[in-house]
Amino acid sequence: MAYKITDACVNCGSCEGECPVGAISEADNKRVIDAGACVSCGTCAAACPTEAIIEE
Repeated sequence: MAYKITDACVNCGSCEGECPVGAISEADNKRVIDAGACVSCGTCAAACPTEAIIEE
């Protein structure tokens, strides 16, 4: 299962640099995860200070 960034995201970017496959990017002033590229490692969720990343 891929991870998803919820509306709790404050667009700090902490998750983007942690993703080992580069599945996170910024779009429309928020971060998004490319579900097709996500390997479900959970590294992004662990790095999120607002707990805005959940397993979908």
